[in-house]
Amino acid sequence: MTEVISVKFRDGGKAYFFDPAGNTVSVGEKVIVETQSGREMGTVSEGNHSVEEDCIVRPLCKMIRIANDNDFKKLEENKEKETQALGICEQMVLRHKLEMKLVDVEYSFDGSRIVFYFTADGRVDFRELVKDLASHFHTRIELRQIGVRDEAKMLGGIGICGQPYCCKRFLNDFQTVSIKMAKEQGLSLNPTKVSGSCGRLMCCLKYEQDAYEHLNSITPGVGSTVKTRDGMATVIDVNLITGNLIVKLTDSESIPFKVNRKDVKLISRSRKNKNVSPADDETVSE
Repeated sequence: MTEVISVKFRDGGKAYFFDPAGNTVSVGEKVIVETQSGREMGTVSEGNHSVEEDCIVRPLCKMIRIANDNDFKKLEENKEKETQALGICEQMVLRHKLEMKLVDVEYSFDGSRIVFYFTADGRVDFRELVKDLASHFHTRIELRQIGVRDEAKMLGGIGICGQPYCCKRFLNDFQTVSIKMAKEQGLSLNPTKVSGSCGRLMCCLKYEQDAYEHLNSITPGVGSTVKTRDGMATVIDVNLITGNLIVKLTDSESIPFKVNRKDVKLISRSRKNKNVSPADDETVSE
């Protein structure tokens, strides 16, 4: 077992292990750590704790110190520089006539590196842009192309549920989702209803998928034949959550009635529920 601390550098970002180097820290504290790209300030997401050796990627970088007033002042200066750098880079992008959209800029804590994040429909030849940026800022320049999901995670916003984006708040990794999930959960297949602000299928489709898969496995689908206490019937409507079915007897002109799934015996499932279109299995992940 090895003693480590967990540190995050962005809200909703991944946590990384660091050697506490004899320091004791608490959740929420700001610390200065040594990374492979230089010194950075991060937030402690989990204090001193022990993990198995196979969970650690060697070499394990060290914590330098708990952030002080000078470090916070340096962080604020970097934020001001980021705003200025974003405007300068946007002007250079226009000058070079590049088909790319700048999303964010990030100064390393020690100022040894500037990372520009952008989206684009395809590959972008930004070699000349990097040269101009390096000659202007006199430091190491990186341009990283990201997807629309990453853009939403960085910028944040309010989803159709009225809550801040899940990816911004707590999702460390993007969920793999498919339109099949929306179908199994009985949701509208209108793209505007099942897509997030990023234009991709909503990550939250994954949250309750296991429960819906279980409910679908024990609930007769629409068109299925079931045996009720009044005789054979065909399912014409289903409420997966309550388990209530609307059925109609097959050998009479009776009025449809409600019955619970636990009170019927499945005779045959609808062929419609047995087959899944190949397109339903198309997944969206980045």
